[in-house]
Amino acid sequence: MESRESVTVKKTAVGALVAAEVISVLGTRMTYLALPWFVLVTTGSPGKMTLVLAVEIAPMAILGIPSGALVQRIGSRSTMLIADFARAPILASIPLLHAAGALSFGLLLGLVALLGCFMPPYFASQRTILPELVGEDERRMSQANSLIEGGTAFAALIGPALAGVLIPIIGAPNVLYVDAATYFVSFLLILTLVPRRKALGAAVQHGVLAGLHFVLRDRLLAPLAATVVAFGFFGAGMSAGLPVYAFDEFDGSSTIAGLFYAALGAGALVGSLVAVAAVRKVAPLRLAGFAALAFTVPLWVLPFLPPWPVVFVALFTATLFTPLVNGPIIAVLTARTPEALRAKVMTAVISVNTLAAPLGFLIAGQVLERWGVVPLFTAVVGGMTAMAIVFASIVLRHDQAMADAVQVAQP
Repeated sequence: MESRESVTVKKTAVGALVAAEVISVLGTRMTYLALPWFVLVTTGSPGKMTLVLAVEIAPMAILGIPSGALVQRIGSRSTMLIADFARAPILASIPLLHAAGALSFGLLLGLVALLGCFMPPYFASQRTILPELVGEDERRMSQANSLIEGGTAFAALIGPALAGVLIPIIGAPNVLYVDAATYFVSFLLILTLVPRRKALGAAVQHGVLAGLHFVLRDRLLAPLAATVVAFGFFGAGMSAGLPVYAFDEFDGSSTIAGLFYAALGAGALVGSLVAVAAVRKVAPLRLAGFAALAFTVPLWVLPFLPPWPVVFVALFTATLFTPLVNGPIIAVLTARTPEALRAKVMTAVISVNTLAAPLGFLIAGQVLERWGVVPLFTAVVGGMTAMAIVFASIVLRHDQAMADAVQVAQP
């Protein structure tokens, strides 16, 4: 049995991770609206806006797998500290250069791409450090992941709404200063409250692609990876369409655009609270399968371009189910992976998740400029529905197979 002191240290560390996530994502979600809004307002081009989004996420797909070697060598905690400390000045340089009249579109793309390079190792580290803090039990890891999801959702609720209010007051470029400051605060929280973690066996020899090879050989993870790629593609299309919808249909209102993104955060926040309790009573894979199907149903109102309150409710309801998918799947993934491979497997999964997103942004930009948001939303929701059916069939079939195996093993 664990000592009370050990339990307290683990709770403090998990709490620090959640707090760091809340503060960092608060700024990031403000930027998530402020940056594309800035490009859309200054250029009037949805194509250029989606190009910025594609360039930001492309390094996650390209460098995500190799970054797993870095996480494995220096440890999750050190990787998170480096990522936060580096991103603060990079992001702050965007409004500084803009104020000086020295921010060309090409330079903006370069800075955004550099920011994207730190995202996959940071996200992977955030998850691979959890087994040390809470143990190897799938349900405990599901709860810890759901708490992080909840922190992310809370920040995602507040951040876009705050950005929507601040953009007309201080301007979109100046909102980026806030995001830069949040990275520094996150750095201090992890430095002072998360215990130093010993790097995962630097002497263990695994190739750069070891994580991807593990995923492709796994009978559950390999087919799921294919559906994740497709979800990334269609999800990018929806992300690109929402600000353009607000800009075109609601008189260029950044407030309404902020409310759309706030709805995503609000739904995920409520879903995280539900997920913490649900994983205690429902098998993780079964929970993820049914939640994936439920996610797509409310989104079918988008192609009809309803009033913004209807869109708000639809986005809220849909994303309420995302923590019930993400938390259990990440926990199962972590539990199925040998400790020495976890960093590389996690970065491989993140890379797979973002593999098609840059293409999704670029294609969405062309659809928006030529035909508008109705064809884009129709294609996005239809594609997500098809992928949700495939995803659910995979995880529910695997869940049933595991249940049958347990019955056979019982005397």
